[in-house]
Amino acid sequence: MNNNREEQADDYRSFLLLDEISREQEQTQRDLSKKLGVALGLVNSYLKNLVAKGYVTVSTISRKRYKYFLTPSGIAEKTRLTYQHLQNFTNLYRVARRDFNSLFETLSRARIKRVVFCGVDEITEIAFLSLKESGIELAAVIDLDAGGNDRRFLGNPVLPFEKLSGLEFDVIIITSFQNGLKLRAGLRDAGIAKDRICDISSQGWLKKIELNSISGLNPFKGR
Repeated sequence: MNNNREEQADDYRSFLLLDEISREQEQTQRDLSKKLGVALGLVNSYLKNLVAKGYVTVSTISRKRYKYFLTPSGIAEKTRLTYQHLQNFTNLYRVARRDFNSLFETLSRARIKRVVFCGVDEITEIAFLSLKESGIELAAVIDLDAGGNDRRFLGNPVLPFEKLSGLEFDVIIITSFQNGLKLRAGLRDAGIAKDRICDISSQGWLKKIELNSISGLNPFKGR
């Protein structure tokens, strides 16, 4: 299972690099690192691998700047990875939609009114669709990398963790599969109690909410 996940991560990073290179812009490895949110050393490693496989060629612009091009084999590989990514996302969408629907139905029964989304990626958009159908209010969106005042999610400003103390909410929902562990650690450091954090990638909390709801208690109020 772990090997399969690592292979999927490798394929996805390769897909992102090939997609960026297909734009045929003059850029450094540092530029690619910033755009893709991948460590500089990792970008270098993946580029070397793509060049070795014959998917990418490199043209020197100056001493520190290069231009990368896709070869015909690289274009074919990008097409294959694009199709694979769409298949993976379709499966992910179906599973995440089901789990978020189940989560928000449970929260509604527990009389939860306001939630905060924590983490922004493709999963967050799926969570937002399910939330809109539940009648629960989105109090705010937070992320470890808020990006100053410019970053937004579907019209909502993405706030840093430091803003949590000034927000009114019942629970925080981790809405990123990619950075779940880092986000949970950040919430813990911010002093958020474990029972105010929901994560559909973890186990046990959904049943706990249901049991409290049945007994007429709301474990998230009065904190």
